[in-house]
Amino acid sequence: MKLSHKFLAAFCSSLALTGCMKVLDKTDLSSTSGALIFNDSTLTQMNLDYIYDQNLPAGIPTLGPGTPSVTSLTDESYGESKLLEGTLLVNEVGDFGTKLDAANNYGKIRVINMFLSDVNGGSLPRLTKNKLRAQAQFFRAWRYFDLVRLYGGVPMVLTPLAAVGVEARDQAFLPRNTTSESFALIVKDLDSTIASVPGKWASTNDWGRITKGSAAAFKGRVLLTAASPQFNPTDDVTKWQASYDANKQAYDLLTANGYGLNSSFDQLWFQEVNNPEAVLITGYNTSSADQARKNNGYDNATRPSYTGTSGGSNQPSWEMVKAFPMLDGKKPGESTKYTYTDQSFYKNRDPRFDKTIAYNGATWPMNGNNTYKLWTYFAGGKTVEPKATNTGFYARKAVNPAPAISEVQYSGTDWIEIRFAEVLLNLAESAVGVNKLDEAYTQLKAVRKRAGIEAGTDNMYGLKANMTRAELFSAILYERQIEFAFEGKRFWDLRRWKLIEKTLNGTKRTGVTINLKTTGVPADFATTRDNVSLDKAYTDYFTVTFKQLDTKYSINWKPEYYFFAIPQQAIDNNPKLIQNTTWGGAFDPLN
Repeated sequence: MKLSHKFLAAFCSSLALTGCMKVLDKTDLSSTSGALIFNDSTLTQMNLDYIYDQNLPAGIPTLGPGTPSVTSLTDESYGESKLLEGTLLVNEVGDFGTKLDAANNYGKIRVINMFLSDVNGGSLPRLTKNKLRAQAQFFRAWRYFDLVRLYGGVPMVLTPLAAVGVEARDQAFLPRNTTSESFALIVKDLDSTIASVPGKWASTNDWGRITKGSAAAFKGRVLLTAASPQFNPTDDVTKWQASYDANKQAYDLLTANGYGLNSSFDQLWFQEVNNPEAVLITGYNTSSADQARKNNGYDNATRPSYTGTSGGSNQPSWEMVKAFPMLDGKKPGESTKYTYTDQSFYKNRDPRFDKTIAYNGATWPMNGNNTYKLWTYFAGGKTVEPKATNTGFYARKAVNPAPAISEVQYSGTDWIEIRFAEVLLNLAESAVGVNKLDEAYTQLKAVRKRAGIEAGTDNMYGLKANMTRAELFSAILYERQIEFAFEGKRFWDLRRWKLIEKTLNGTKRTGVTINLKTTGVPADFATTRDNVSLDKAYTDYFTVTFKQLDTKYSINWKPEYYFFAIPQQAIDNNPKLIQNTTWGGAFDPLN
């Protein structure tokens, strides 16, 4: 592998590493050989860090280039989409590699395969090579899982293919591996990672590197997907057993290395090094001194636009708002202790509600103001916000309250892709799959206890006792909906459980408009409202009305979207690719 002069120079100058000078002094930097680079630990590490940078998730995902955030494809938020309209065409989920592009999945896999090959040929000690290769193999597994959950089995390219020439082109015409083969190779890569990386890195400078626990947790996610109805329509218990074993391994490795639930559901996002809940993270920073600034765009994009420089992109639907349990853990309308009404939707809710949903009148510390109150109501038909939220709500999860407006765009908050809470709920779901129902209850109660839900006299945290297997599966999916709201998990959960039609079809997602009444409101309400109790304001001064957010169509997700079509451009480029049976081809993605 060769690195360009610019690439090496950028790394050397930004990291100020003397190792660059040691290796490249008096060397022609325009044509640096792979052997020279991969005989040097510093330059090899730079190449691995590039793989980290290119492959770590950057917040809520999409389905590939040109597709919307997955949050907008569920009842969590809203957004117009051909997937929900039911008009998706064969080429429109196209992150398959339809052209030479370093940014698509196969482009990134090529870089990883070249790294794995070149490191193996270098002269570094075998244990060092194994540790470096193991981290790259994690990301190859990451990329392939992204493809398999979209399309089913794909060509599993495990070595760098030659780039030019007719013979090289013909060798690159590879058929699709079966879906089961694809999952097996993903797991093989992750097993190699688990075997060769530490349970915890010794230096805080290595915070965010792949550990045994993060690789095992991702393996658990992969095999849970393989056991779910999308890939396991016959409920094959051996797939559930594989999922259970993987998630139990993840739990054991993580707890042995000091991981666990953070004591705070909302503040866990702002503790970085040694955060016990942060299993797999994308690190961000605001430093411009000794490294390139790398900003987390989620924060600035999520908060109200007038409190940052963009904003308002993750707006909760009314369906998401109403989904949260009451303080006793029962669903709205099912609790006998806490009465629910739409007019006072904010009262006596699961504590995660106030830490996830920002609503009219909520105290929402931000921009350094710990007593800031958010007002989203309309007065005389006009919004009191500089720019109104379309749904009536904002997401507040992982939005840092400290930075001033001018600094919001430079957020350094780490994105936590896998939290320990997910490991617990993955283990719970897998346990239900193998009929270990008591174990599922244990993990569910741990998550609810941390949330602050009342234990109740039965110490069940609002959970129904003696649930059936089917009821527990539903309870876990419900818990995931609440716990992981606006973390990009809801779409994949509904899809792997093939519940999108049941949950969304025939519906239009809903928002609220809160209006200030025209009579009985103090003339100085606009200046005194922060001092009025929320209950009085909602009882005496506000009306809550509902509006449809989806205005063009009722949602019409189609069954064939559970495995997307291989883009026709990819098939035209590779005649050995076969289209999925659900899109008119002969490839069965369930094999």
